[in-house]
Amino acid sequence: MRKLLRQFGRFAIVGSIAFLIDFVILLTFTEVFKVDYLLSATIGFTTSIVFCYFASMKYVFRHKDGLSRRREFVVFVVLSAIGLLLNDGLMYLGVTYAGVDYRLMKLLATMAVTLYNFNTRRKFLDAGAAEEDAFI
Repeated sequence: MRKLLRQFGRFAIVGSIAFLIDFVILLTFTEVFKVDYLLSATIGFTTSIVFCYFASMKYVFRHKDGLSRRREFVVFVVLSAIGLLLNDGLMYLGVTYAGVDYRLMKLLATMAVTLYNFNTRRKFLDAGAAEEDAFI
């Protein structure tokens, strides 16, 4: 359990930096360049994924033997695309139907997507998770 908490802590640090990249792009594109908030959110999220992949695979997760870096990246991108759909769907519903400000909704969507990201990336990409789960 202690190892899992340390791993989640590292994931939270990487994720916080990725969130800052994402959020700054969202605000910049929406407020400065007057791009629609959903398109801005998509651009920010996608940009932050590149940083997140490299940082996560270096500091958070252990590379699985037998999984090529190319395949690892593809799995990461597919999982991230699902996260993007969750992110944009939650933002759309919150802003359009609940009347929540897009900035606040971005924070709320990020909390939900963070849990999804950690669990799926750990399951599909982390060699250490399989070893730990074997002892449970």
